[in-house]
Amino acid sequence: MADAAQVHRAHRPAQAGPKSAKAKGRERHAGGFNPKAYIAAHPYAADKQVRRKAELDQQRLHVPLMDRTPEKEPPPVIVAVVGPEGVGKTTLMRSLIRRYSKHTLAHINGPVTVVSGKSRRITFIECKCDINSMIDVGKVADLVLLMIDGSFGFEMETMEFLNVLQAHGFPKVMGVLTHLDLIKKARTLRATKKRLKHRFWTEIYQGAKLFYLSGIINGRYPDAEIQNLCRFISVMKFRPLIFRNQHPYFLADRMEELTPRDLVKANPKMDRTITVYGYLRGTHLRVRQAVHIPGVGDLTVASIERLADPCPLPTQESEKRRRLSDKQKLIHAPMSDVGGVMFDKDAVYINVPGHFSKRDGDGDVGEGERMIMNLQDSTTTLGDRAAAGDLRLFDDSESGVSINKLRRRAAFDDANHDEGDEDEDEDDEAEDDDTDGEIEDDLDGSGAYAMDLDDEQEEEIAYADSDSDLGDAADFALWKTDLAQRAEDTVMANRRRRRDLMRLVYESTQSPEEIVRGDTSNPEKDDEDTQGNDEFFHVVSEEASSSMQDVPEQFYPIQGSTDLEIWNEDEKLDSIRYRFITGEADDVNEDPSQGEEGVEAANEVVEDDEEARAKALASKKAALKRKFDEQYDAEDDEQNNDDWYTEQKRELAHQAELNAAEFADQDEETRAKIEGFRPGTYVRVELQQVPCEFVEHFHPAYPIVVGGLLPNETQFGFLQVRIKKHRWYKRILKTNDPLIFSLGWRRFQSMPIYTLDDGTRNRMLKYTPEHMHCLASFYGPASLPNTGFCAFNTLSSDTPQFRISATGVVLNVDAGTGASHKIVKKLKLTGTPAQVFRNTAFIKDMFSTPLEVAKFEGAQLRTVSGIRGQVKKALAKPEGQFRATFEDKILMSDIVFLRAWYNIVPRPFYNPVTSLLMRADEAREWKGMRLTGTVRKEEGLKTPLRVNSTYKSVERPEARKFNPLRVPRALQAALPYNSKPHVTKAQRKPTYLQKRAVLMEKDERDAVALLQQMQAVQRAKQEKRQQKRQDRLDDKAKTLAKQETADAQKHKERMKDIYRVQGQRAAKKAKS
Repeated sequence: MADAAQVHRAHRPAQAGPKSAKAKGRERHAGGFNPKAYIAAHPYAADKQVRRKAELDQQRLHVPLMDRTPEKEPPPVIVAVVGPEGVGKTTLMRSLIRRYSKHTLAHINGPVTVVSGKSRRITFIECKCDINSMIDVGKVADLVLLMIDGSFGFEMETMEFLNVLQAHGFPKVMGVLTHLDLIKKARTLRATKKRLKHRFWTEIYQGAKLFYLSGIINGRYPDAEIQNLCRFISVMKFRPLIFRNQHPYFLADRMEELTPRDLVKANPKMDRTITVYGYLRGTHLRVRQAVHIPGVGDLTVASIERLADPCPLPTQESEKRRRLSDKQKLIHAPMSDVGGVMFDKDAVYINVPGHFSKRDGDGDVGEGERMIMNLQDSTTTLGDRAAAGDLRLFDDSESGVSINKLRRRAAFDDANHDEGDEDEDEDDEAEDDDTDGEIEDDLDGSGAYAMDLDDEQEEEIAYADSDSDLGDAADFALWKTDLAQRAEDTVMANRRRRRDLMRLVYESTQSPEEIVRGDTSNPEKDDEDTQGNDEFFHVVSEEASSSMQDVPEQFYPIQGSTDLEIWNEDEKLDSIRYRFITGEADDVNEDPSQGEEGVEAANEVVEDDEEARAKALASKKAALKRKFDEQYDAEDDEQNNDDWYTEQKRELAHQAELNAAEFADQDEETRAKIEGFRPGTYVRVELQQVPCEFVEHFHPAYPIVVGGLLPNETQFGFLQVRIKKHRWYKRILKTNDPLIFSLGWRRFQSMPIYTLDDGTRNRMLKYTPEHMHCLASFYGPASLPNTGFCAFNTLSSDTPQFRISATGVVLNVDAGTGASHKIVKKLKLTGTPAQVFRNTAFIKDMFSTPLEVAKFEGAQLRTVSGIRGQVKKALAKPEGQFRATFEDKILMSDIVFLRAWYNIVPRPFYNPVTSLLMRADEAREWKGMRLTGTVRKEEGLKTPLRVNSTYKSVERPEARKFNPLRVPRALQAALPYNSKPHVTKAQRKPTYLQKRAVLMEKDERDAVALLQQMQAVQRAKQEKRQQKRQDRLDDKAKTLAKQETADAQKHKERMKDIYRVQGQRAAKKAKS
């Protein structure tokens, strides 16, 4: 056995990789035709490839969108967790937060921001099962985790939320199936997953991501499933949405009230001043810009302040590893009380758990709690006690500390210490300006120069009244502290003050020696000299020329007719012709502005100098023209190879570079004042005149969205929209019925008028048409065209049916009276003839005054019988009657109709939805204007009966009797036989058969008797069959009754179990 050769098993052939048979087969198509290069072998892959190519082709037909999200520090991605009640939204948020930040939040309120990677942060927010919250979250969410109960399926709230997303710009949506552990059979589970997946694809798109969460372990979902979901969230890419790309907005993660307590105590219903915090998104937000908080109303930004990022991204220096360390996995959830510390400017709020109040027995109270309770009872401030001399640093101090408000000066101050503060400030500024150029040369050591600098600046140094106040550092002078740091800061500040050499050289009257020495001159004088210079052009830096923008027309100087008359003279035009490229070299005049003296001096110049100057100018023009052609013609040749979509993207990128270069040299404060605060900045926004109900009824579970408004969106007008009734809404919509619109950031109630443009006029419709679009006009805030909206009849959660009644887009806005929409309503007037002539008639009961007749002169008339006519002129008496002409003579019994159109305007009704001003414990059920029928139904009132509207029995006149047609006998004789009337007289005498009786023979009587007996037997058998059949039916009914009783008992027991589970869920929800 030892000498036997070792036998190895044969290696399996490689199925993939460079050594596989597939890789060797690829070489066959290296120089020939490859069928797989043109179409996929699998039908699903081919369909996906075709759809992707069609999407790219369709994308190139649209204008590319500019993504305004900053690449350096983008704002956190808003991930909304949406779903019906009891589907597991809070559990999923807790699991995701635990996965990203290693924190376990017991109570989640408001947005929660975590760091998910080196370049991305995520803000999680849970959306309540409330239509107002779903609308607000749908307008700001970047990614939606749509949770679906796998054991139940899609619910009505889920379908409503998807339709809200479709109306306001569809973000990324990922489905999450939960409660799959309730399905025990594997076959049923697979069928349920497949059914819900295809239903989800139908609502979103084919191939949408759908995740499955099997069960709950220790109050969270399994880590493997959460990790898989987090991977997809972390790499998700988002496209810019049009509406969000045009407006600044942020999701408030904290709200604080700034109204003084004494004012609130004096007037509890006064408007409040609040501050909201959040990451800015969209475009730039400016001070004094109008904003809208959905559920509150329109407000104005009083002030904006940029704060330090509470959840910053890791830097390259702090994170050099591939993965984030636990130290960098930050979390920011101020409403959820993570850490218990909140920062606001220079104040720090510490949330101490528990309740500190004055109690009867304070024996077991600690020192810290006693201090807090004493602070609650204090009536004087620290300044008051210090002024009164009652402030003591230590408990055993005998005398209070006295604070002297006067500041003592250092011993080495100059003799000018008695001068005012203003003179000292001016001297300091002058000394700073003088020492700008000498700091770098004189700075040999940080300490030495700092000493001299302090001496020169005459800095005030405060001394304590006694050595005990200075403590152990009494021997060390306070002015000697941080000398090196102060000197370095001064040097860096002076380095930033660069002198504008271009201005000093070209736009100043100073000599080069004065500029080198640093002599300052009056800039106003330099400007006057520059403006008074005779030169037409001035030297401008390349940076200034590249950032130069067109001046709006409203800022142009007003030119009078006398100012422009001077340019009608040819001599004036020829005087500046040489300054343009298209000018001729022969017409060169170096000093055209000198007038007659310049012309005479030019004539005396030697001809050789003129020729040399002309040649130099011609060569200069040729060089400029060549440079112009190289700069523009070459780019045109390169851009001709690109399509329109690529060209537009290049222009957007170029414009973004110009915008970035415009403010590259500006500091953050100057840039914020000019262009506003950039997206991605964590800002603190102060809002004034906020309703007091918003502060009193504030609840962190409801999202606060602060959306910026464009200048034209603060105005109100009449909007014309294209609207379509939703296919799932059962009732039709009626004109002038109140409708709630969710348009832009706002939610408001208005009264629309539905119209239809038939090509000639915009006709009013009483009801919306079925399965087609129509137009609608209503009064409300102006919005940009193509802005999507959705409409509701009610926002109540008690409505069992689908609540979204219509969707559509804005077409145009009329900021005036709404007459530009030209809505006309059909007017049908009726009248009867008063007198009838041959082709003329006097019509009554149609108008009441001659003025009304005059308005309709020339209008077309029509009778019931179809005779057409025209209104001519009003009669003198009686009033309201008029003369009309017809095609033929009409009858006195005819009714005359007049069809006309008259203009109508929508009612200026605007009622904003203020859901955030209502109490949170009442589910914030906002109710707007209701219909009369709805009010009567809710109040239990009966509908009043009108006499003219009551239905009565129709009393018609007696039936008219028509005599038979009688044709004279003379006329009958002339008619052919077929046309003659044939009248058959009724038979008066009985016929022969009626007179005779029928007698049967014996055989016939026997046969009839036999038939009667057989029929009797047959009837008896039939009755027996019927009786047996009835007995069987009775037995079956008894059996069914027993079965129904048993089924009812089982159903009752099953419903008890269901109600018990629902009660447990409700109890858990109430506790949470």
